[in-house]
Amino acid sequence: MSRIVYNPTPRLLIATTNRDKIGEIAQELSGIPYAIVTLDAWPHLSPPAETARTFNENARDKARYYAAATGELTVAEDSGLEIERLDGAPGVESARFGGPAASYADKFALIYEALRAKGAADTTARFVCALALVNGRQLLFQTAAIVEGRIASGPRGSGGFGYDPIFFYPPFQRTLAELSPQEKASISHRGQAFRALRRFLEAGPTSRLNA
Repeated sequence: MSRIVYNPTPRLLIATTNRDKIGEIAQELSGIPYAIVTLDAWPHLSPPAETARTFNENARDKARYYAAATGELTVAEDSGLEIERLDGAPGVESARFGGPAASYADKFALIYEALRAKGAADTTARFVCALALVNGRQLLFQTAAIVEGRIASGPRGSGGFGYDPIFFYPPFQRTLAELSPQEKASISHRGQAFRALRRFLEAGPTSRLNA
């Protein structure tokens, strides 16, 4: 009599509460041989303090924290906007720039005010996304991706989220908020990083990630 072996689909935790990011990430990972779960399954889990000074360190720290707290194979990302004439600000403080109560309209106003004070109305900028994949305490995969552009003369567009309305992408001659979701995904920092993760997850047996 043959024995039935039950092989459950391995799970992958996307460790962010940002619904816009989850939407973009889920699109990039659609069809992978993993059941994607989110932090909605752990509603009382407090986020970790983000004290590192680089995107790579923050991504690793968050992935290790959530992997330890949940027992899940976990991917975490840290991303933000770096503006050349502001010495790389807001950088890793992008989400917290202007304080906890600041809206993105407030953040935009602070950025344009700082640029005017420097006489730097035209400046290059880039979006950065670093991600880390962790199983227990083991770092399995890490990557980072960037998209280069400029700060637009003013916010434009109603798509995207975060700093997209002020990030002008020269090859398309539009801000990221003026792009279709498909256009944005094709060039975005987050899209590039999670496509690299997808290739890693699809490259080998899932058993090596869940041993």
